[in-house]
Amino acid sequence: MLTVAEVERIARLARLALREDEQARYARQLSAILDYAAQLAELDVEGIPPTATVLAVHSVMREGDEVVAGLPRADALRNAPDTDGASFVVPATFDDE
Repeated sequence: MLTVAEVERIARLARLALREDEQARYARQLSAILDYAAQLAELDVEGIPPTATVLAVHSVMREGDEVVAGLPRADALRNAPDTDGASFVVPATFDDE
């Protein structure tokens, strides 16, 4: 189990100010997390491929969806307040300074 001194050191490294009651509570909670991680480390996962998700993969396309040509560039830029002929021109968000 983590000691209060170890929790104080971790809090100092994380720039956290903890009250005494929080230090004791976090010592218990962090110890439980580390104990669980140690249990997971003991598992034999040899031969099990890495998994990105445990959920079934499904298509987000609805039935009948199809790819179609987008809006022509000239039509998209037609009502823009300012363009350079190929794209929208907008004020800079950040100055160079």
